[in-house]
Amino acid sequence: MNPIDFLLWVAFPYAAMAVFVVGHIFRYRHDQFGWTSRSSQVYENRLLRWGSPMFHYGILMVLGGHVVGLLVPKEWLEFVGVSNEIYHVGATWLGSIAAVLTLAGLAILIYRRRLNTRVLLATTVMDKVMYALLGATLLFGTTATVLFQVLGAGYDYRGTISPWVRGLLSAQPDPALMSNVPFFFQLHVLSATLLFLLWPFTRLVHVFSAPIGYFVRPYIVYRSRDTHRGSGARKARRGWEKSVLPTSARDKDAAHR
Repeated sequence: MNPIDFLLWVAFPYAAMAVFVVGHIFRYRHDQFGWTSRSSQVYENRLLRWGSPMFHYGILMVLGGHVVGLLVPKEWLEFVGVSNEIYHVGATWLGSIAAVLTLAGLAILIYRRRLNTRVLLATTVMDKVMYALLGATLLFGTTATVLFQVLGAGYDYRGTISPWVRGLLSAQPDPALMSNVPFFFQLHVLSATLLFLLWPFTRLVHVFSAPIGYFVRPYIVYRSRDTHRGSGARKARRGWEKSVLPTSARDKDAAHR
């Protein structure tokens, strides 16, 4: 086995997986106040209103396409009637649309951070690294798609990259599958691996913060602070019951007055 291939396509991915899992656990246990998207909407909203939906909807489409293309064997898709030709046409054009939408949204968000001084001051060094790495990953993937799938004769990554990914997840890595993969596909995979390695230390952790607790939290009950009927200038509105303090609490309240 070539040592370089082993380092790039076995050791590095497994190291990234380990850091991804352990890093998220460590940060959740020791930095819950930092587990946030670090929203800057209060500083600027006009560009954010355009860039954020474009980026988020686009990246969801990109992730969905990668899940199908990398984790679902093509034999399974052919079994349900999705031929190789249909798959590649759909993946190429839908993937291109998703990539353009994501890159445009990301460009707007980066431009917004450079344009607005207050947003720039709220941007950390790790934010800048994350934006650069995320942009590079998207750019490498888009370049590979355009060169080989749109302008070229097409490249069947489901015969090389996909089984390599599934081999890593099943603890049966085969680095030889990645040896002859086109250069831009390799760059895309390596930059994505590095992004997963740095993920726990960036604002991307908020991806795992779905507000599920919102649906089961108790109702918030509002009560009037007025403890004596008729006190104050305003009359009590109909439909609200006054909360009456116990006698001891009333006496303390009167003593303070």
